[in-house]
Amino acid sequence: MTTAKIGILIAIIVYLAGMIMIGVVLSKHNRSVGDFYLGGRRLGPIVTAMSAEASDMSSYLLMGLPGLAYLTGMADTGWTIIGLAAGTYLNWLIVAKRLRRYSERINAITIPEFFSNRYEDRSGLLRIASALVIIIFFVPYTASGFAACGKLFGSLFGANYHAAMIISAVIIIAYTMMGGFLAASITDLIQSIVMTISLIIVLLFGIRVAGGMGAVVDNAKSLAGYFSMTTSYDPMSKTSSPYGFITIISTTAWGLGYFGMPHILLRFMAIREENKIKVSRRIASIWVVIAMGIAILIGMTGLAMSAKGSIPMLEGSASETVLVEMASLLSQSGFGFALIAGVVLSGILACTMSTADSQLLAASSSVTSDIMTGFFHINMEREKALLVSRVCLLAIAVLGIVLAWNSDSSVFMIVSFAWAGFGACFGPVMLLALFWRRSNQWGALAGMVCGAVMIFVWKFMVRPMGGAWNIYELLPAFLIAIIVNVIVSLITPAPERRVTELFDKVTAKR
Repeated sequence: MTTAKIGILIAIIVYLAGMIMIGVVLSKHNRSVGDFYLGGRRLGPIVTAMSAEASDMSSYLLMGLPGLAYLTGMADTGWTIIGLAAGTYLNWLIVAKRLRRYSERINAITIPEFFSNRYEDRSGLLRIASALVIIIFFVPYTASGFAACGKLFGSLFGANYHAAMIISAVIIIAYTMMGGFLAASITDLIQSIVMTISLIIVLLFGIRVAGGMGAVVDNAKSLAGYFSMTTSYDPMSKTSSPYGFITIISTTAWGLGYFGMPHILLRFMAIREENKIKVSRRIASIWVVIAMGIAILIGMTGLAMSAKGSIPMLEGSASETVLVEMASLLSQSGFGFALIAGVVLSGILACTMSTADSQLLAASSSVTSDIMTGFFHINMEREKALLVSRVCLLAIAVLGIVLAWNSDSSVFMIVSFAWAGFGACFGPVMLLALFWRRSNQWGALAGMVCGAVMIFVWKFMVRPMGGAWNIYELLPAFLIAIIVNVIVSLITPAPERRVTELFDKVTAKR
């Protein structure tokens, strides 16, 4: 093993050891299932903001966005940023405060429990349906995170994919099982800092190697349609292709997913004081815009480095490794730079781990709190409930490892599909539950089921038709789900008086 790789490995090992230590320290703070899954609603505004955004971004921030900018230019990445930034801001602005207040009032610690308690669903159907949606979409989502870690170690050190994937999974499982939600949130804060440092280091290094910012911009300008928001650069033909209205709408629709993301919504429920949400919103929104902007600049800088011959020319999915290539070049400048490169590559791990730990907790809580306790009414003592929660988390993680066993699986496709699933199933239900007094449990259940069905129908039957039908499945499924929710709510009996009275109390201006 070369000196460069040794330096990288040392930095990564120190980082991973630090994550486990946080889990050990914070394990003492979990005195109940509520502490394990929601941190006892003790999160401060900075931790809430940064852990929410770190768990949101995943490896897309350091791999997906730079790779997309490297290949196709500003249109794809620009409209993606607009959609995601708008979704982030609106979610914090209109959902966070009311969800925090409502969830505490009805004593809900999971999203399925919130839906069930909000509508006083005595049948348990809404809670079990919500829990199944989380399990169905989160287990493969978690598996994609494990796969990303395995591929990273495999490409860096030539390690066996399966061994690298399992080791990564074990580390994530360890600190999450021990520390629960609080550990996941604190580590997510640290991981967001590591991501930020990684982005800045790689960008500054890349600009220097490429010959300055002027050289980076000049290279991009020389490519047809690279800087346009209505055309996309085609690296194969070296020409531009139209980026039409339907494609723009489809790309910006990613922002709708935020209203239904359980691991983000749980952060809103966990903040210590609702009057601190404004601070969190500002921190989260500013960080997201800056981080995504830098990620795009990294892709553009990497392209200039390839044109100069500093790093290889990357094609197709290999473009997502542009940051890895830049960090590898940095590591060859000496042992100190190798350690810095290790920090950069730890940033990629941080992106993946910060999402996977939150997904594990959300899926585990669905099994223990929503299915076992909420639906089947299996009551347990505090210590036993905590043990069962940890065992369920381990079982779900093992299932994720099994699903990630195929090293050729597409990480991005899994993430895209799961994002659409949550956005369409939970987004409309959450918005109507918080803002429409007349909505009821049957409308919520019908909308949720319809959203799930439409995701599969549009993805596998409608979208392949192409043309005007080539729209990201989240948009049509979200719209149809919210329409069905409204219609069914109106044709079925109105909510009971105590449900609407509680709604009025929670939504009253303060």
